[in-house]
Amino acid sequence: MNLKELVSGKSGEKQFLLGNEAAVRGAIEAGVSVAATYPGTPSSEIGNILSVLAKDANIYFEFSSNEKVAMEVAATGAASGLRTFTFMKHVGMNVASDSFMTTAYTGVNGGMVILVADDPSLFSSQNEQDTRNYARLANVPVLEPSNCQEVKDMVKYGFELSEKCKLPVIVRTTTRVSHMRGVVEFGDVKDNSSSGDFHWKKGHFIKDPSKYVPVPAFAGDMHERLCEKISEVNNIANKSDYNKITQFSDDKKYGAIASGSAFNYAYDVVKNNELDIDILKVSFSYPFPDKKAADFLKDFEEVFIVEEVDPVMEKEILAIIGREKLNVVVHGKLDGTLPQCGEFNSDIVEMGFNKILNFKDKNSVVHTKSLEELSESIPSRAPVLCAGCPHRAMYYGINKAIEELGLKTSDVIFASDIGCYTLGINPPYNAADYLLSMGSSVGDGCGFSVSTDQKVASFIGDSTFFHSGIAPLINAVHNKHNFVLTILDNRITAMTGGQPNPGIPVDGMGGEAPEISVRKLALACGVDYVRVINPFNLEQVVKTYVEALNREDTAVIISKAPCTLIKGLAKKPPVKVNTPNCNGCGKCVNELACPAISKIDGKITIDSSSCDGCGVCIQVCKYGALEVGK
Repeated sequence: MNLKELVSGKSGEKQFLLGNEAAVRGAIEAGVSVAATYPGTPSSEIGNILSVLAKDANIYFEFSSNEKVAMEVAATGAASGLRTFTFMKHVGMNVASDSFMTTAYTGVNGGMVILVADDPSLFSSQNEQDTRNYARLANVPVLEPSNCQEVKDMVKYGFELSEKCKLPVIVRTTTRVSHMRGVVEFGDVKDNSSSGDFHWKKGHFIKDPSKYVPVPAFAGDMHERLCEKISEVNNIANKSDYNKITQFSDDKKYGAIASGSAFNYAYDVVKNNELDIDILKVSFSYPFPDKKAADFLKDFEEVFIVEEVDPVMEKEILAIIGREKLNVVVHGKLDGTLPQCGEFNSDIVEMGFNKILNFKDKNSVVHTKSLEELSESIPSRAPVLCAGCPHRAMYYGINKAIEELGLKTSDVIFASDIGCYTLGINPPYNAADYLLSMGSSVGDGCGFSVSTDQKVASFIGDSTFFHSGIAPLINAVHNKHNFVLTILDNRITAMTGGQPNPGIPVDGMGGEAPEISVRKLALACGVDYVRVINPFNLEQVVKTYVEALNREDTAVIISKAPCTLIKGLAKKPPVKVNTPNCNGCGKCVNELACPAISKIDGKITIDSSSCDGCGVCIQVCKYGALEVGK
């Protein structure tokens, strides 16, 4: 599909879309004026697509420096009467949560939708937290689509709901929903155009401090209004068509309640095994539709709760059963029928249902353990830094510097961060010992420097530095912490697909933008020792690390070289092996670990199709066995 059709497609037209593409179409149909994000898988494609389509759709779009800023951009636009859209992965909500919590108090005028993509089973994340908990903490409505059509429809409906209840609305997806594909029927597009060439619709903010400034004198009243709002939304949830029953049962002994992608698995298990189980699908999941659920529950003796990740609905159901004095047995995560952790699939749900119903011989049920055993029998390959990645040279260089200083890598604490460079954890680099969150490597460096007498080396990417590394660097200088911070400036936000960041002269819609200097920022933070180096010059890398590790203050080394995956980069000729000079020592393989270099039958070979020609291996080899190719 041509992405432009997400803008030009007419009502009634059908397209085969990715879940994240459907979210974009939903925002366009809703007439969004302002959209902002910080990229994070599994939501990244939404921003990638909007960066291309924003001008055609008359939407202002930006890749904000972090999720908190994106939340604030969207919240102020909604307070000004515009429809605004922000989206992030689940851990991004942690960053945005401070402002998000108060946005529920101040409320909105235009519709505001926050799409949060959770990541059950941690495919690309450091945890698998459940965003539905944030909704309950903030008292903000939640919609949970289970397929691509619902993603489009619920994003669009979210704006209507938001304007009706004057609250932001969360659309919670998961990795499976964000990345599934399905047929989506388009609806009408709300016109948000302004006169002339590209120019997004502007709003007007009506000042009212008692509504928008949550100082203690006003915040108490704000909270009361919020409680009233969420009570009204509860009535809407109980009547919503998004919470519907699929009937399979005649005897009404067993029922099931499911949400999101977990509904798909429950539906398949019930249908494929011809089970007498009715399913209540809860897609408008907070405020929880308690009256509808109670009405559903009273017909059954036992009920299965199928949800990812936390037993959020299960606890709601148990509370309803207690309050309504219903005699219903609940099977879910809390009683061990279904796993507490990880993403579900049809096999897992079938196995859970079978524990109670015994509808299959246990030997015929596909057990998760056997699937894991199958995957273990298939040759695996650990993720590695790309051939030509500038980060590899930095990890190699710091290990050599540590050797020159008469230390061992075990004598140095490596504080890592969120990005491609986390792969420094792998041998032979062994350069990741501690990691918490985006930007934490700098704060971790502060902590380790005062808590131990060990040398500390922190690593952070350029985009991550802009995201949340500046404040802790100021802290490091002010409190006289002693560690070496390496800022790996590869000129892009590489981990999530190559989005721009403030360090390059391009904005989120492809226009020219001021380039913010990482070096000047580090100097402005008060760092005395700031060095910008070429990571492909190993002699310079090692020398700079020796200097920095010998210092007694905060030192910053900026490795400046573009990610090898950036489109349009001129490629150098691949390195070739000068066979007569090669003694097969394997130093280039064992110490550099470039995926383009292999040792086959005792001989060093280079895959010219993957070699980037960076030349680091040439500098590693002491025998002149590697040389520039033609």
